[in-house]
Amino acid sequence: MQDLSEARGFDVIVVGGGPAGLCFAASMHGAPLTIALIERLEEKALADPPYDGREIALTLRSVGTLRELGIWHRLPGEHVAPLHGARVFNGDSLDSLDLRAPSAAAPQIGYLVSNHLLRHAAYRAARANERVSWFTQARISDISYSAEAVRVGLEHGPVLEAKLLVSADSRFSETRRARGIAARVHDFGRTMLVCRMAHEVAHQRIAWEWFGHYQTLARLPLNGQRSSVVLTLPHAQITRLLGLAPEAFERELERRFAARLGRMRLDSERFAYPLMGVYASRFIAERYAAIGDAAVGMHPVTAHGFNFGLSGQALLARLLREARRAQRNIADAGLLAHYERGHRQATLPLYLATNALARLYTDESAPARFARRSLLSLARRIPPIGSTLSRLLMQEGARADGILPWRARAHASEPPASSDH
Repeated sequence: MQDLSEARGFDVIVVGGGPAGLCFAASMHGAPLTIALIERLEEKALADPPYDGREIALTLRSVGTLRELGIWHRLPGEHVAPLHGARVFNGDSLDSLDLRAPSAAAPQIGYLVSNHLLRHAAYRAARANERVSWFTQARISDISYSAEAVRVGLEHGPVLEAKLLVSADSRFSETRRARGIAARVHDFGRTMLVCRMAHEVAHQRIAWEWFGHYQTLARLPLNGQRSSVVLTLPHAQITRLLGLAPEAFERELERRFAARLGRMRLDSERFAYPLMGVYASRFIAERYAAIGDAAVGMHPVTAHGFNFGLSGQALLARLLREARRAQRNIADAGLLAHYERGHRQATLPLYLATNALARLYTDESAPARFARRSLLSLARRIPPIGSTLSRLLMQEGARADGILPWRARAHASEPPASSDH
């Protein structure tokens, strides 16, 4: 056990240098709060993360948040792809549910950005916050909580002490488990294969979500005549596809897309990820808060994972800034409860609806096939059902950042400081 009497003091300790942890560090730019960020990877991996196959669908609200944080302008414009709509197919039918922006004058419903580019931009914005101390290639040896502080011991490193610990260390968060917080884990029994494909037929900046028989396909339009392709199958079938030669893989994808994209050519490496949803039973405890996937890990079918992580960390950062401005305790139980209430309101309905949708569209029984045909047919004919599906598939749920702060309303309209300034 390390000597805790010589602990280095901070206001907040953040565990995890992924997108949520980095965005949180950027969100605190300009706040008089000192932050220790702990990450197992070396800093070079944060500064220059490799391409991992994943494309992130950003809502317009998330783009606004990224602008405020000084992250958006750090993204290379040539690799940011506008998204003008989506089409949802079921089975072999060519009929689809079309989701478009309400105004032709502003056709974007969002943007697509590669995950590694977002992480790179978030790192640079977090680095601009001079009050962040970085502890990379660091592993935690022990954590202890008391009424006065939280203390984190690092293997071969110092002991850190703070008023609050923020967990941002993945959906299988070790710090959440160490705090005694359980999580609801849903294993969908599927694996998704992601890669970029060049194709003959123009995508017109429209995404596809195709719930086929015994497979789910998504096509996310990138700049140029290319798309990110997401294929969801049982793990053994994905393993076989990963082992195919590029030419054989291309012909297989053409067949699975029923030649709707014409000739296809592999334009990247192939990556595989297991599909699991995670929802923490609590987002807070004494001197503790979970953000990002440590709080909510979404199935990717509705593309909300990063958007929820971004809005959740923004809410917590805003409340901490309010507390410091009022010279109140940043680990106040009421403040943390306000964060949990707001983030749960924003995420739980869509988490449950997303899981239900994923289950329905991977069930190949006759009743399930009939139910999903009927659902899309009703959505096309009855506008309120279509608008509900549109909100589920393309937008966020309740606005976590729209809930009034836990203290006085006087500062409710003040935006967070941006590292653009």
